Amino acid sequence: QWPFRRFLCFQEPASALASFLNGLASLVMLRRYRAAVPPAAPTYRTCTAFAGVSLNAWFWSTVFHTRDTALTEKLDYFCASAAVLHSVYLCCVRTLGLQRPALISIFRAFLLLFLTCHISYLSLVRFDYGYNLAANAALGMLTVGWWLRWCLGHGRRLPHVWKCAAAVLLLQALALLELLDFPPLLWVLDAHALWHIGTIPLNVLFYSFLMDDSLYLLKANSDLLKVD
Repeated sequence: QWPFRRFLCFQEPASALASFLNGLASLVMLRRYRAAVPPAAPTYRTCTAFAGVSLNAWFWSTVFHTRDTALTEKLDYFCASAAVLHSVYLCCVRTLGLQRPALISIFRAFLLLFLTCHISYLSLVRFDYGYNLAANAALGMLTVGWWLRWCLGHGRRLPHVWKCAAAVLLLQALALLELLDFPPLLWVLDAHALWHIGTIPLNVLFYSFLMDDSLYLLKANSDLLKVD
């Protein structure tokens, strides 16, 4: 609702730059992940798919903040929702799916159905900003609570778990910036841009956790095979 000072072709330069840097951080960490973790790791495919969905979301976020149109707005919102849902899926795979593959298949189908209904409602019925915010906020809180419960139960045994707990807690705290409403500083830097700027290091921290955890799972599986 606030006017922004344009820079070249960028309608919201601070948010566009922050979205681009988030995508760049995700790309760099994906490359590090793939270089360090063999494809045989149990969560390799889920983690790399999560990175791909996140990269897509940050790309469309950059495009939307560069040029705000009805199409770029929808692509930004829909791809962001896909990234939020995939973060729920990643959490489910890590905490439950490795021992219950049938359960994860059912959960994946449910999430895909939810995403389809979510996008269909916003596209065909009403583009409801309040509903979209509430749905993503609820999914975010679900993911945070789910991860934290798992972290508390495994923190002593897995030393890298603190990275996950710190990343999800700080990410949820930063999301509160979306509820703030103040005129952009110098008509460039608003609460939304500050939120995106804050998530850059948290992306790095969370991917670092995924890397450590995947290597741990790979070693655990290898040790189990040796015992068998």
